[in-house]
Amino acid sequence: MRIDIISVVPELLHSPLQHSIMKRAQEKGLLEVHIHDLRHFGLGKHRQVDDYPFGGGAGMVLRPEPLAQCLDTLMAQHTYDEIIYLTPDGQRFDQKMANRLSLKDNLLLIAGHYKGIDERIRQHYVTLEISIGDYVLSGGELPALVVVDAVGRLIPGVLNDETSALLDSFQDGLLAPPVYTRPANFRGWEVPQVLRSGNFKAIEAWRYEQALQRTRQRRPDLLLDEEAE
Repeated sequence: MRIDIISVVPELLHSPLQHSIMKRAQEKGLLEVHIHDLRHFGLGKHRQVDDYPFGGGAGMVLRPEPLAQCLDTLMAQHTYDEIIYLTPDGQRFDQKMANRLSLKDNLLLIAGHYKGIDERIRQHYVTLEISIGDYVLSGGELPALVVVDAVGRLIPGVLNDETSALLDSFQDGLLAPPVYTRPANFRGWEVPQVLRSGNFKAIEAWRYEQALQRTRQRRPDLLLDEEAE
């Protein structure tokens, strides 16, 4: 999979992609992440990429010309399955969307900044708008990293244990059950006997019941969403 990210502050993106699972995914050749500095397409000697909004108001807006030129350049080189704009008013990002995007070959992410991007870019280029939650950040770089991480770890071969991603929270519409490791007894707090029994059928039943119980307590909305479907 190839993921391109357009950003005004690309420095925010480099470090998280050079560690842990995302680093290994790139070293294995399973994931390519390319970061593009929008200012390389900026206007004039100062490489301007933003301007005041028409109609007045606070804040700045990313101009359409640099974005369009950057997008045109990338689209001339690659065919993208989705051109994604990270924005608070986009579709809520969840595990189902991550699963769907992990099946794509090429994704292009636009990290917004300031008050956002010119609406004409959204109308004529963007195919999917994503929000990672009902709050506002300083820019789209952190949401872009969230998408890259959530999608990238689902690519076959990225995780050492292929079943690990399938057991994550939300994969089956439920939160993940409690997990334990050694020692079996820590300060008198013991690991449930069923997990030490070796009875895998009983363990799976216990995990499902625990996941269901935890979801009812902490995220009952997930169960309502499943019933609505």
